[in-house]
Amino acid sequence: MVASLPFLLADGTSPLPPPSFWFFAIIRRDVVNAFVHEQAWLQAVHSFIQKNLIPIIKHPCIQLVETVVDCVKAIWASSGATGGLNLPLSYSFVSVQELKSHQHLPCCSHLAWSSTEYQTWANKIGVNTIPLPRERLLLLGILTDLPVDLDPECRDGSLYVKDNSGTLGCELLDLDISWLGHLFLFPSWSYIPPAWQQGSLGSGHLELWCPPVPVLPLVLNRGPETPIRVLYPEIASQLLQHRSKFRRQQLHLAGQLIRLSTLIKTHGKTYFILSLGESSSASTSVPIIVQIPRQLVWHHVLRPGCSYVLTNLQISVIRGYSHRIWATSPSSNLMPLDAEHIQEFNVEALISEAVPNPLPASGSFQQHCNSVPKVRMLTYKGTVTKVLNGPAGLYELDGQLCLCLAYQQLPNNGRTIRPGVQLEAVSSFTETPATAAKLSFWDRWSGGAASDSHTGCCSPTWDIHPECISRNLRGSTSLCPPRVFSLFSPNQYSQLQPLCSFPTLAALKEDGQHRAWAVFDPMTLLPLPEVTYLPSCVLNSRLSWSWICLSSSIFQPPPVLLGVLVASSHRGWLQLRDQSGSLPCLPLPKSSQVFIDPRLIGSLVRVERFQLVVEREVKSNFPSWKELGMPGFIQERRTNIYVLFYLDDALILPIPSPYNLTRRPPQAKFPCLEEPSKVQSRLLLLSHKECLMKRNYQSSQSDGPLPPKHTLSFHVSGTWLGGIQRKDGDGWGLPESLGDESQDQKVFLLFFGQSIRWFEFLHPGQQYRLILPNSAQPPSLLEEGDSSPLSQRILELTGYTSCLIVQDDWILEPGNTQDIPGMVGISKGLSESSLTEILSGSSPGSFVSFSAEILSRTPCVPLTETTQQGNFQTFQRGVKLTVALDAAELASRIPIDVYIEAPHPPLPLGLLPGTRVYFQQLERKVSRFQNVYCRFLPSSYLRILCFPAEIPASSNLPHVYLAELQRDSPGPTWASASCHVVSVLSVQLFWLCAHCTSVCVQGQCSRQGLPCPTQASVSQANIRLLVEDGTGEAVVTCTNQQVAVALGLCPAEWDTLMELVRVPGRVALHISRPGAQPEFIGETDGSLMLFLQTLCTSSRVLRPIHLSFELERKPTRVTTSEPPRLHRFQFGEIPVLTHMVPRLSLSCLSLRDPEVPHILSS
Repeated sequence: MVASLPFLLADGTSPLPPPSFWFFAIIRRDVVNAFVHEQAWLQAVHSFIQKNLIPIIKHPCIQLVETVVDCVKAIWASSGATGGLNLPLSYSFVSVQELKSHQHLPCCSHLAWSSTEYQTWANKIGVNTIPLPRERLLLLGILTDLPVDLDPECRDGSLYVKDNSGTLGCELLDLDISWLGHLFLFPSWSYIPPAWQQGSLGSGHLELWCPPVPVLPLVLNRGPETPIRVLYPEIASQLLQHRSKFRRQQLHLAGQLIRLSTLIKTHGKTYFILSLGESSSASTSVPIIVQIPRQLVWHHVLRPGCSYVLTNLQISVIRGYSHRIWATSPSSNLMPLDAEHIQEFNVEALISEAVPNPLPASGSFQQHCNSVPKVRMLTYKGTVTKVLNGPAGLYELDGQLCLCLAYQQLPNNGRTIRPGVQLEAVSSFTETPATAAKLSFWDRWSGGAASDSHTGCCSPTWDIHPECISRNLRGSTSLCPPRVFSLFSPNQYSQLQPLCSFPTLAALKEDGQHRAWAVFDPMTLLPLPEVTYLPSCVLNSRLSWSWICLSSSIFQPPPVLLGVLVASSHRGWLQLRDQSGSLPCLPLPKSSQVFIDPRLIGSLVRVERFQLVVEREVKSNFPSWKELGMPGFIQERRTNIYVLFYLDDALILPIPSPYNLTRRPPQAKFPCLEEPSKVQSRLLLLSHKECLMKRNYQSSQSDGPLPPKHTLSFHVSGTWLGGIQRKDGDGWGLPESLGDESQDQKVFLLFFGQSIRWFEFLHPGQQYRLILPNSAQPPSLLEEGDSSPLSQRILELTGYTSCLIVQDDWILEPGNTQDIPGMVGISKGLSESSLTEILSGSSPGSFVSFSAEILSRTPCVPLTETTQQGNFQTFQRGVKLTVALDAAELASRIPIDVYIEAPHPPLPLGLLPGTRVYFQQLERKVSRFQNVYCRFLPSSYLRILCFPAEIPASSNLPHVYLAELQRDSPGPTWASASCHVVSVLSVQLFWLCAHCTSVCVQGQCSRQGLPCPTQASVSQANIRLLVEDGTGEAVVTCTNQQVAVALGLCPAEWDTLMELVRVPGRVALHISRPGAQPEFIGETDGSLMLFLQTLCTSSRVLRPIHLSFELERKPTRVTTSEPPRLHRFQFGEIPVLTHMVPRLSLSCLSLRDPEVPHILSS
């Protein structure tokens, strides 16, 4: 055939192969490519098995690879969509560690599904839900009930998939005990990361949708070789009444599983309880407890309605209860009931000997059974359509019913119950009327039934139709099922958002600390442009302390605080404590009353509304503001975390003490009273309390001399109310008569050591009862005082007639004068000094008391103190609190500074801007600038009255006339006014070294001696303006960026001007009075000086402005009033003389051009 002959050239050669060659060559190339890809895939399988399985699977690697590949091929071929390939080359094996580390979103993998089957399954899901994305991953591992490589006794009934890289928790619908410890290929599974599951415990979990495929042959359990003799539930329940006869015997029980509890964890033990009965008689059942660790996995095998045999059981008694129960032993086994392998144990003779006249139940028990209300038991299967409240255990079934699991310990925190999960409620019963049907639990929860098919979707089957339920309940639509079985083939996922969470205190502290440092930004704390003018010392001082208040509403989900209220014997603070740790707290009544009841100690506190305060302390050495974005200049960080809450927002549950009256722990912080007839007490009215600080009291009361030791302590003084009273039943007897009626009843109480725990409960003006529970104390102690050398020394120094050193076991309770007949009630409020006494007292060393709101808190470091490198001594030098005094006769508040200096650490909790505080016995001082300030002394006292508001109130500055600030009574400290700039009195522009603040000439520090560690420089400026508003004059001082606004310069013009100043380093212009010749300072050419002079006399500067200011002469400044001066004004040709009050001195807060009024049309 001509068409098949090759084309020949003149020399007889063929230029191209024939077409058939190209056809076979293409086929051969495809075969070669497929072979290469298969070899690469097989090599990857070999490497994966060698790395992740060989050390734990005692099997040759080559044979194991062949076996695994055969399993994959068989499952792959069953899909029917192989595309002519022998191997699923698009799939790759994944280890447990890779899945946990790299898979951050939920996913599923189905080796036996084709793309069409997956798409069909995804289309069945509702519009508002998202199907699980499919990943082509192969999972291979050992199924086990032992987490990691822990002690076998650590088993808790959970299942895991294990390989060399780690373990991962898993959920499985049907389990065969023979599967444990064997290698499986998991053809269909889904992975839920921890962020997408409820009650995240730090790792995700697997959900195995279908039975796993064993890689190696399994050993089948063929049952016992000889029939075993078993007891049935009716006989086994009778044997429970006579434990003494059969407690040493191990018997076998057989029956149908009637009830199954969830896995219960309590007191470090995990167990579950099952009940076996007979299908013919549901009234007779026998309980069996399973608490052997290796047997807890039976919980995944047991199914109600199926029959089982449990071997080697023995009768046991639960500690703390009188009921008897069958319990498994370490040698017990579980097997399905097979009539061919069992025979009934004939125990009639044994029963008749032990129980001559066996009765089914006692009369009281029968009466109890008759008293139980009859309820309608229902069975319901459905799909979870919505999570109503995950932590509360409320779920919506099929959009119609409410499932309540509030009283159950859900396995693994109920991580499998989410939208798309199918549940079966067995034996549900009506509970309380509601507007929607509600499924609640009676017994326990257990995982359950099998999936429908390989698609992973269970067809919802109804034992009772929802409409039938609603009709039969006749308005009562609450159901209680004893058991719910999870058919957890999830066809969708959604991130759960529970209404609240219950974090541990340690977790809450860690979360708060992480949030506080995550938002820590020096550029935010020191905003532009202010920060550009700060030298290094000021900049680092501003950063040394900051705080953030985290409201409970900003957490998602909102946390609920749960802990026991305790008092610290080391810091004097109150704390909430749980098993994870403790969290300092400051509880307050909302009515600003004193928190004085120490009987709340030891109570369980639950708080939903609170404020988590994080105080950040930083030691830094930033050279200038330009390096603020470099965290390397932060040397050390510290965090102080505590919580603020009001008692009205807390649910307080008193917890009874586990110790009785005759037995007390040796170091009980709040001991119980013993021998009440010998207990003595006395009422005390507290008049003064000093601060908690380290004093040089001796910590021992022995007679031998001891060197002074600084001990954290405080002391109070007060007056006895009546005589000594002794315990009389639940109350106190009549007070004993005093030996000397004329004796001074004042007393001095000293607290140190364990007794400083009372610090937060003692407040001046309140009554307390001091109780001495130790009968060994002398009866005259409360009347005559302590006779130790320390007490005598204190009496010599203070002049008191009685002194007591409070012992660790003494008790303080709220007192009440009603316990003393004939004594009128005593109430003493907080004493406060008048405004005149505070601002203009005659003596600068007097003592004042007042309540105020904290405006700012600034770390205070004395200049004479040198700080050690690398420690936090700078944070312990004290603070300056600027507080605002409230006065009814004034329209605005008056600021005053309060210094809390060393040696007063630890500082009280809650000293934050916005907090209202009461100060008592502050020393009033006058500075060299004649400003009044106060010092907090060791004898001073403070108390928090009110927390900062979560949303601070915005306050606009009052608009005033300058003449209003010249009155005799103090005017507003901060205000605004509309003024006109009359003249510029002075301008100073200079560049300073950021380290030593010396003048920088041409960018170089001018300080003599050792060079500064940094060459950074910052610009600074100030200007003094004379302004008037028609009622008075004022001299306004503006600084830094405000100078640019005052001169009317835009940012680019201002930067150019400051660059010109950089060469001389300093330029100053002074004008003594309007119209006078200016004085210049600075080595510069005349052009710059001429520019400044021209600018300062131009209309660009001498213009109307809107000024916000604060008084430079504060109301707390002690000054003598100046008489008005005569001033001449010229109105055209007419001169006018008038008396002018002295000029005000104002500090500019901000200034701007006034707004142009709108012209209203007619």
